[in-house]
This record gives sequence, C-alpha cells and structure tokens, in this order.
Amino acid sequence: MEDDELIPLSALQHYLYCPRQCALIHLEQLWAENEQTAEGRIMHERADQPGMETRRGVRVVSAMALAAPALGIAGVADIVEFHATQQGEQAYPVEYKRGRPKGHRADEVQLCAQALCLEHMLGRPIDEGALYYGKTRRRRVVRFDEVLRGLTLDTISATRALFDKRQTPHASYESRRCDACSLLELCQPRLLGRQESVNAWLRQQWDT
Repeated sequence: MEDDELIPLSALQHYLYCPRQCALIHLEQLWAENEQTAEGRIMHERADQPGMETRRGVRVVSAMALAAPALGIAGVADIVEFHATQQGEQAYPVEYKRGRPKGHRADEVQLCAQALCLEHMLGRPIDEGALYYGKTRRRRVVRFDEVLRGLTLDTISATRALFDKRQTPHASYESRRCDACSLLELCQPRLLGRQESVNAWLRQQWDT
C-alpha cells in the first residue's frame, strides 16, 4: 500500500467521535479551531517537535513516525518511552489530550493503533500505554487487551470503507457531541440534519 493511501491515526479517533467529522476533515479537508482545539494545539507543540532525550533512565522519543502498512495506517506518536528490560527496550506510547477522560473509547483506539504500529515496526508485543489529560494532569494507563484491539481493528476497517467510498455521511445533530465540535458551523448539523429528515420522509411517501 502506498504511503498516501495509509489512514492517519488521528482519523480513527475522529471516526469514533463522529464519522461525518472524520469525512469533513480527511476527505473534504475542512478545519476550524475553537477554544478546545487551540488548547490542544498549544499542548502538543512540545511533543510535536521531533527529538530524543533520556529521563531517569528512560529513553523518550517525541513526534515519532509510525506505520503499519499491513493494517493500512500511519501517523505520529506524541511520545514513545523506551523502558529498559532484561529482554531489551520496551516501547510505551503516551498520547497527550487537552481535556479529561472521555465517556467513549476514541482516545484509547488512537493509542492502541499506535501500539499496533510499534508492534509491526519493532517486532515485540506492547501490553499498555498511557493517555495524559491536560485538565487532570495525570496519566491514565490503557491496557491493550483483546476487546480494545478488536475495536481498533474494526475502526480501521470502518474508516477505510469511509475513505474508499469518499462520501461524507449525512448530518445528524446530537447536542453534547455536536456543540463541542470545532466544525459545528461548517457541518451545520441542525439545519442539514433537519433537511435530511424531511427528504427521507418525502422519499418514504413517494415509495408508498
């Protein structure tokens, strides 16, 4: 698979949050910033600078390029720590997020996809990583168990299907999810979602 055909790891997080958001960003190349995304961008500025250092005996690589062509995914890890073990260095991915732990698993899937890439690149299993949330200033350990791995692989397949179809899903307004999205004004879920409901009703009347 060519590099430009690989799914960005961030698209998996976007897809689980909202398939329409994923399509607007990655297919239509639309983007808008709000307070939350601006905070996230500032938080990532340090991690986004490629580099390597040693902290308390742990080798830390920032902005590490990742890829697993067999799975069709690629991206950049904020931080990958390499801990010394008797079997050699053990990779430990850490993803930085501006807010708090979510009620959904989108962040965990993005992190698990990083681990899958690292396993492909290093040839060693990776059992866990961490999500660092800016609001709590704490790490949340994520175990890459079979359930999360299965969800991640399913999300890769679903995102690939969306990319291959190259069709943006219809809008559907959900207050908590939509109001927090920086693409709210570009997406127009209240307006377009209502129009789609009317069109669906008209089609149903025509078919009957």
